[in-house]
Formats: sequence, structure tokens, C-alpha cells
Amino acid sequence: MAYALAAYYVTCMSEASSNLSRFDGGVRFGPSVETKRSWHDEFRDHRGGALFGKEVQSRIMLGGTFALSAGYYGKYYAKAQVARENVRKDFLRIFRDADIIAGPTMPQIAFKLGEKSDPLSMYLADILTVPANLAGVPAISVPCGTVEKMPVGLQLIGRHFEDERVVDAAFAYETEVA
Repeated sequence: MAYALAAYYVTCMSEASSNLSRFDGGVRFGPSVETKRSWHDEFRDHRGGALFGKEVQSRIMLGGTFALSAGYYGKYYAKAQVARENVRKDFLRIFRDADIIAGPTMPQIAFKLGEKSDPLSMYLADILTVPANLAGVPAISVPCGTVEKMPVGLQLIGRHFEDERVVDAAFAYETEVA
């Protein structure tokens, strides 16, 4: 679990980069248009703000493209896949003795819109939710109160393919609290 956050972001950014690489705004595919601009200028403009926002661009360039490039695949992406498998095994081990894992959704109270501008601090806020995503186990977050007038979430995580049990537990919690 210690490597889940890093493995998640390497994996997600790499897979996003790979999946989104086919969307080039018609630069390589589609009708050709005579232009006096260089291919690089056309590609930059198509891949810029017109089709991909700043967050998507940074995920593609900083994370995915780098981690999948020659010489770095084994160093980053392959290691992230090993960590992903270890997280999956951690959940299997935990679920030998537990039906549901209950815990907080975030490591701190929710931040107000616009309060966080540093992407790294925003990514770190995901530390409690990414392990379930990485392992492919069902999870849900339900409201469980407020702290300093900000919402707090209860995360419930279940075994592989036991989505209904997780939803039932969330419903039972909400029914009991309400």
C-alpha cells in the first residue's frame, strides 16, 4: 500500500497518454488541408488548449509520455505494475478476515474550491482512494458529517466483484445515520 499513490499516478498518466495519443485533431488522420504552417505548429495548436486542457496536457507529457518512453518504461511503468499487483494482493490478504473496509475518504477535511492550486498537494489528497482503484476493488464514499462546516466522507471498500455488498453497506450506514 505504501507505493499505491505513486503507482496509481504512473499507471493512470501512462495509460491516459497512450489512449489519448490517437486524438490529434485531424493532424495525422482526416482530410488534409493545405497550410503554410509547419507540422509542429499545427500539432501544437491542435494538442493545445483547443482539445486538451492544461491538466490533461500535463498528465500526458509529464507522466505518461515520459514513463512510457524508451529507457524509462522498465524504470517507471513496469515497476508501477508490480506495485499494482502488490496492492491487489494486500487487499486479498485483508479480505481473508474482513468483508468490508471502512475508513476516511480523504486524509484531511475537504478543501474549499480554489484553495489548492498546487497539483502535487491535490494528488496527495487521493492517497486513501487510489488503492481501491489500483486494485480494481469496489469502493464508495458516503457523506458522514462535517468538520469546520466542510463535508467528510466515509469510504467503504469491498472484495472483488462484491459491488452489491459495498452498496448495501453504504445504504445501511446512510439509513442508520439519517
